[in-house]
Amino acid sequence: MRAPEFWNRRSVGIMALLLSPMALLYRLGFLLRAAMARPRRASVPVLCIGAASVGGAGKTPLAFAIARQLRQQGRKLHIVSRGYGGNERGPLRVDPARHLASEVGDEALLLTQAAPVWVARDRLAGIEAAAQEGADLVLLDDGLQNPTLAKTASILTVDGITGFGNGWLLPAGPLREPVGRAAQRCQAVVIVGADEAEAARRLPAALPRFAATLEPIQGETLKGKRWYAFCGLGSPEKFRRTIRGLGLDVAGGKAFPDHHRYSDKDLAELRAEAERANARLLTTRKDWLRLKPDQRGGVTPLDIVLRFEDEAAFDALLQRLLAR
Repeated sequence: MRAPEFWNRRSVGIMALLLSPMALLYRLGFLLRAAMARPRRASVPVLCIGAASVGGAGKTPLAFAIARQLRQQGRKLHIVSRGYGGNERGPLRVDPARHLASEVGDEALLLTQAAPVWVARDRLAGIEAAAQEGADLVLLDDGLQNPTLAKTASILTVDGITGFGNGWLLPAGPLREPVGRAAQRCQAVVIVGADEAEAARRLPAALPRFAATLEPIQGETLKGKRWYAFCGLGSPEKFRRTIRGLGLDVAGGKAFPDHHRYSDKDLAELRAEAERANARLLTTRKDWLRLKPDQRGGVTPLDIVLRFEDEAAFDALLQRLLAR
């Protein structure tokens, strides 16, 4: 879905006010579900990467960075994802050579570059399937708002550009739950990018905070060419800033809704726009994975990596959390 523009306004707009009764119903439903849930405990430790808001908080880059770091340290870490955007219910171990984004979701495919990934609508079933395959630790990509599963520890992710938007609950705003309630269940927060939205001011002072940035990997190889950029992300502004920061020659671009499934007509129109601008097509790795194999020709994916401002301090936090 495409995030409504009024979600990110600092002031209260008419649309948020009109939708506030539905937001109240959403909150009552959320509280009722949480009150009735009986959390089930998995046989292995579970580290959850979550967000208080929908779309574009940086959960997947953070999960990727943590998974790679802990596996390099010898942990037999697997990742369990709901497989958003895919039609598989699982539990299913993702095979990037066989599965498509339409089956397991783009995020699950991307995360296979860091660790074994399981797609499971029933998260506990996915965790136990991973444990049977040798996992000694499971990283949950999203799932903070799932009250049926007990987590060993949780880390909150916040996008520094959009923060918590207008601060209202769905559908009046982008929040899945009140910020304070989400923060209470987390042991740390990672703010991705400069905190332009002043998100830190809305978080408990005692919650450990870490700063991180998203950095392109192969940026130098893209210079000297003319590009037409496109993406379907929760926060397309992050992609725009990344390519602007690289100093690339960008002739134009187009943003699609988050997790957009590209049709052949979409690609034909993008190719026509690029040809008119004498440019090549550039997109994110997540978007590239959502393209069907026969759509990928002539489309260059931009890879990014999440880097912590103080990597040693964040690693020390992980060790403390996982020793509990």
